[in-house]
Amino acid sequence: MKTEDNWPIRCQIILHQTQNSKWQTSNWIIEEIFLDPSKCEMGIDAEIQLFRDERTDYRFNLNSQTPKLFVVLENDTESLSLVSVTVSQSVAGSFLDGDYLVLSVDMPLAVQAWMEAYLARHGELIEHKRKKRKGAGRASR
Repeated sequence: MKTEDNWPIRCQIILHQTQNSKWQTSNWIIEEIFLDPSKCEMGIDAEIQLFRDERTDYRFNLNSQTPKLFVVLENDTESLSLVSVTVSQSVAGSFLDGDYLVLSVDMPLAVQAWMEAYLARHGELIEHKRKKRKGAGRASR
């Protein structure tokens, strides 16, 4: 059931074959995101969960030209195993170094509106960088 910070969804992910001249390659793609999991029986059950400490990332994603939804999977060519679904680009990026597959898809407008409402309720988290101390990083004599 959808709440103010959790939204259950279903992801339909397929193995897509492409032909490039002589070579055929296959890669996983998100074919469709179902915002109401009861409407479709195929796919992987997932949940978008919002966290207060990621609000700056959410605003960054929403302000981009095409906001994205990121699906993190175990990197296995035989079968899929869901790790996480996130709307934070930095969280998704943290999985790129390991043995994970990160797929992205345009974020549905309903999810964008839900995130905007979340940010309106909890406020924007603005991360300020502190000024360095004068002389910091220099060898003292």
